[in-house]
Amino acid sequence: MQKRKHFIRIKEDFVCEHCGFVVKGGGYTNHCPRCLWSKHVDLEVPGDRLSKCQGMMRPIGVEQKHGEWIIIHKCEKCGKIARNKAAPDDNMNKIIELSTCPTKGQL
Repeated sequence: MQKRKHFIRIKEDFVCEHCGFVVKGGGYTNHCPRCLWSKHVDLEVPGDRLSKCQGMMRPIGVEQKHGEWIIIHKCEKCGKIARNKAAPDDNMNKIIELSTCPTKGQL
């Protein structure tokens, strides 16, 4: 299989393995909008779906970049850290809650 170099938009619906919410994917959806958890499915490029880890990724913090919220995830299985843009339908209460929790020591 040839390795992808650039993100390719793929619309995928999924059931959140953390909270059970049915997520309607929009092609850029990579985490649950209700609980903000994600899954370690990509290896190098967003959308490549080549990771063998498949661990659950806990939201451990947020940061702002150019006025946008970025959710910081940490894989519970392998420890990988990933940053993902928040989506307009994400649970803003959870984002605010994460913004008050320091991530030092968790990264």
